[in-house]
Amino acid sequence: MKKPAELENEHYSASEDGVLRGDFPWFALQVRTRWESGVANHLQCQGYRYFLPLYKCRKRWSDRVKEVAAPLFPGYLFCRFDPRNVLPILKTPGVMRIVGYNRLLTPVDETEISAIQALVASGVPNQPWPFLALGDRVRIETGPLRGLEGILIKFRGENRLLLSVTLLQRSVAVEIDSALVTSLRSPYIPRPEEADAQSRTAQLAG
Repeated sequence: MKKPAELENEHYSASEDGVLRGDFPWFALQVRTRWESGVANHLQCQGYRYFLPLYKCRKRWSDRVKEVAAPLFPGYLFCRFDPRNVLPILKTPGVMRIVGYNRLLTPVDETEISAIQALVASGVPNQPWPFLALGDRVRIETGPLRGLEGILIKFRGENRLLLSVTLLQRSVAVEIDSALVTSLRSPYIPRPEEADAQSRTAQLAG
């Protein structure tokens, strides 16, 4: 079995008919607790393309504190597969269900997956975070995470950028210097009556 650190990146595989399984959408799989790595190995053996994002955390043992790799989304991993053929996925040991709405398969947003992939590949320290949908949306302009968009929050005096997977209602937080981001809020456009009032004020001032 692979070590957890080797499961950080997605696995690429071709199906029997030669079509890259990456052509299919990403779906989220809910798996049994602490079975994430085992399920990933089973999917790999079946030729599926999966993504199990991990982060480094410190865990206390009886005699020491050790740094380990843990899933960013405990109980979940992502997989590309043909939604018309889900039986092999559901029969995979450890898989509980395919996440969706109203019993319908729902693909994960590609841009959200890409953002998490970029974060994992960057090596920048990050951690799981409660899901948040509201806040100042910003884009990172420089550094290894350049181009990523997320929600900027402040926690214990530090700025953090939240990247979310809406389908799972889960987020990931990474510390960020606010000087490296720009706001994505639309510029304020005054209503017609406000514009007229501003124009009259300018005329009077002149």
